[in-house]
Amino acid sequence: MSNNDSMTIDCDTCVMQATSACDDCVVTYLCGERHVEQAVVISMADFKAMRALADVGLVPDLKHEAR
Repeated sequence: MSNNDSMTIDCDTCVMQATSACDDCVVTYLCGERHVEQAVVISMADFKAMRALADVGLVPDLKHEAR
C-alpha cells in the first residue's frame, strides 16, 4: 500500500506472479488477458467496493501477496 488513500498492486512484487492464481485475480479481471506491465493504483474507496463485489461473487478476489 502506498498510503491510507490508495493501494498499489504491482504484479512484479507478488509471490504468485505467473501462477494459476493470476487466472482468478481481480487485477487480471480488470486489465484483461494482457500482461500487467505497470502497477495498478486504486483508491481505498474503490478497493472496498471491489472487496464487497468479491464477497458476493461478482468479481474475483485480489490474490496479490507481496514478496
